Amino acid sequence: MRASDAERERVVETLREAVAEGRLEMDEFEQRLDATYKARTHGELVPLVSDLPAPGGLVPPVAGAVAGRRGSSADWPARIGGAATSTGAIAFWGGFSRKGRWTVGPKFTAFAMWGGGEIDLREAHFAERDVVIRCFSIMGGMQVVVPPDLNIQVDGLGIMGGFGEHSQVEDEPEPAPDSPRVRITGFALMGGVGVERKRSKAEKRRLQEQERMRLQGPDSGDGRKGLG
Repeated sequence: MRASDAERERVVETLREAVAEGRLEMDEFEQRLDATYKARTHGELVPLVSDLPAPGGLVPPVAGAVAGRRGSSADWPARIGGAATSTGAIAFWGGFSRKGRWTVGPKFTAFAMWGGGEIDLREAHFAERDVVIRCFSIMGGMQVVVPPDLNIQVDGLGIMGGFGEHSQVEDEPEPAPDSPRVRITGFALMGGVGVERKRSKAEKRRLQEQERMRLQGPDSGDGRKGLG
């Protein structure tokens, strides 16, 4: 998301407070100050103050804006814990799907032979913080869809096929520190397993609405600004 002048000024205020308190040396302050005024997005601002408290508080000044942009990151703690509703799936000359509100077990095994499957984690809950998803595809295909800020590790093997990760998110955020840690492993033999970072439709609509409100501004709601 594009950064506003007000957000840049809040970062500048934080940097000035930090150098006054001795948290930053003058040369580092000048480097961060220059980077702040050149920043065009939240992603460029966050690293400049991620290790500093906001003036008069203990929260980085742009952390709230970034959490709101991520959407799902704010409720990760609420999505960890509980009984698993599924620990595996099989597709043989057919298909399977795990999507929507479901709870992933600590170990989830999926197998597809001459078929396909979908594992969607964008609205899922997780029985434990650490999860292993094992995907085995033989002459078939499997797709794992994850939210942009989920902490994942992909280390599967493709044999005469593919096992890899890609993203549909342009401004992909860093993994949320309180998100589950998901390892996706397995192999694809003459088939494929794809891991895709993708926002849900609900999150896309929310971000579009936020951007629309930002562009309109607080005084443009009914188009009658300035009328008597």
